[in-house]
Amino acid sequence: MMQGILTNLEDYWYLVGDVWSTGVLGHSIGDLLVAVTIFGIFYVLRGLFTRFVLSIADRWVERTETKVDDYIRDAIRNPLRFLFFALGFFFATEFLAFEDTARDFAESLNRTLIIIAIFWALYNCVVPVSQGMKKLERLLTPEILEWMIAGAKTAIVLIAGATILQTWGIQVAPIIAGLGLFGVAVALGAQDLFKNLIGGMSILIERRFGIGDWIKVEGIVEGTVEKIGFRSTHVRRFDRAPVFVPNQQLSDHAVTNFSAMTYRRISWLIGVEYRTTHDQLRQICGDIEAYLTSTEDFAQPPLAPLFVRIDSFGPSSIDIMVYCFTHTTVWGEWLAVKEALAYRIKQIVEGSGTGFAFPSRSIYVETLPPSADEIVAARK
Repeated sequence: MMQGILTNLEDYWYLVGDVWSTGVLGHSIGDLLVAVTIFGIFYVLRGLFTRFVLSIADRWVERTETKVDDYIRDAIRNPLRFLFFALGFFFATEFLAFEDTARDFAESLNRTLIIIAIFWALYNCVVPVSQGMKKLERLLTPEILEWMIAGAKTAIVLIAGATILQTWGIQVAPIIAGLGLFGVAVALGAQDLFKNLIGGMSILIERRFGIGDWIKVEGIVEGTVEKIGFRSTHVRRFDRAPVFVPNQQLSDHAVTNFSAMTYRRISWLIGVEYRTTHDQLRQICGDIEAYLTSTEDFAQPPLAPLFVRIDSFGPSSIDIMVYCFTHTTVWGEWLAVKEALAYRIKQIVEGSGTGFAFPSRSIYVETLPPSADEIVAARK
C-alpha cells in the first residue's frame, strides 16, 4: 500500500518536472519567468531611460531660440517610452529563442511594435513641424496648412497600416486594387462629396474668406466662419445658431466678406419738406458735409468717396443723398458712428427752420357740390 503511494508520488513529481521543463512551446516555466522578469525590468526602467534621454534633449533645446525643437521633444516623449517597452519585449523573446512558426510570429510582432513607435513619433511630429511653417501662412493661409496637416496625418496612418500588413505577409497591392474598384463604385454615388471637397479647395486657394470672417451669402447664410471642413463650412449666425453650409454652395454663389472691407459705407436719402427754401437746402447740405469732413470717424477723399447732394424730387419730399464711409468696419462701432450722424442730421435740419417730409397726398377740388340752402332755393 505504502509502496504504491510512493510510486504514485514519484510519478506525479515526474509530471511536475516535465511540465516545468517543457512549459509552453517547448520552453520551461523557468525560462518564461526569466523572460517575464526581463520584460518587467525594461518596463520599470523605461521611465528612467526616457527621463535620462529627455534631460539630454532638454539641455540641447535650451540652447536654441526656436520653439520647434521643444515641440518635437514633447512629440517623441510617449513614442520613446513605447519603444523602450518594445525593446523589453524584444530581449524577452530573444532569450526564449523561439523556433519555426513561433520565431516568425515573435519577429513579426517585434517589427510591428517598432513600426508603431516610429510612425507614432512621425504622427506626433506633424503639428510641431507645421509650427515652423508659420511663415508660409501668408502664402498658403492657415486653413490650407490645417488641411495639409490633416492630409499628412492621414498619409502617415495609411503608410503605417500598409507597412504592418506587409510585415505580417499580407500583400497590400491587391487590397489597393480592390479598394480602387470599390472607390469607383462609391464615387458614382458620392459625387456631391467630391464636389464639396473641390469647392472647399477652391475657397481656400482663392482666399474668399477665413476663420473668424463675417460673410453673407444671399439666401443661404450670414454669420461668422468658425471652421472650413472637407465637406462643409461651419458658420455661426448672429443668433448663435450653427449652420453647416456645403462648400459647393459657397463656391458657386457670390460671397460677401464684410471682414475684408477697407471702410464701411453709409448711404442715406434724407427727405425734407417741399416748403424748404433754396438757402435752407444749401445750409443743410453744407452743415452735413462740414460734419462729415471734420469728424475723424469718416474716411475722406480721395481714400473714399464722400457726397452730400440734392438727389431727386420725390413724390412727397426733396431728397438729399448722404454717401460716406466710416474708418471702422466693426458692426457695433459702425452703428454708434451712424447713430451720431443721425442725431447731427436731425439737429441740422431742424435748426435750419424746415422739417423732414413724410408721405402725404394733396387733393384738389375744382367744384363743390351745392349746399342744402342752394338746393331748396333752386326748387322754389
